[in-house]
Amino acid sequence: MGPSRLTILVQSSRLKGRLKGSRLEASRDWSASAPTREGALVKVWDLPLRLSHWAMACCVLIAWFTPNTYDALHRSAGYGVLALTLFRLVWGFVGTRYSRFQNPLRTFRVLPRYLWAIGRGRSRRYLGLNPAGRAMSITMLLLLAVSGISGWMQVTLRFFGVAWVQDTHTYTSYAVILLALVHVAGVVLMSIRQKENLVRAMVTGWKWTGGTRPGTPA
Repeated sequence: MGPSRLTILVQSSRLKGRLKGSRLEASRDWSASAPTREGALVKVWDLPLRLSHWAMACCVLIAWFTPNTYDALHRSAGYGVLALTLFRLVWGFVGTRYSRFQNPLRTFRVLPRYLWAIGRGRSRRYLGLNPAGRAMSITMLLLLAVSGISGWMQVTLRFFGVAWVQDTHTYTSYAVILLALVHVAGVVLMSIRQKENLVRAMVTGWKWTGGTRPGTPA
């Protein structure tokens, strides 16, 4: 084999090695820069928020199934609702980012547009609560407060047997249960649409950031 042929083979081998290295580096660069489908796992719901959320659900259910049958248990659940409502109001100002309240006027102003987007299948994913969730949270806290206070008033000497107090407690209690059912339906719907287990997120506190807007709960 002559020197010229040997030189050609060496140069060709070097060229192939360079091309292979360039492709490998380009592949590595693309892999590093390409966004993942789910993004990063971040802590959204803090422990006090999660504990109060599930404790509230238990108290509401106990209170709903125990009136006129287990009065002592019913009253205890009602006091639990009042205590948890008070805690949630305080935590909405001093808690972590996704526990703090947003402007309620803005929440209800953007709500119709967000619901319209959901109806057309164009709703965005929020890391915290979306506008519908924030509106639900505000309304639920108000109803729980009224239901709990009117329930307490019924066992006082001054308001015992007063019709408007009884009616207020009854109607707000029904409204709480109705809103809770709407809440559950909304969680199921958004879990299916977003392909994300929102119940598990409220248990663990963790969510994926991929394709989200920050959002904050109300």
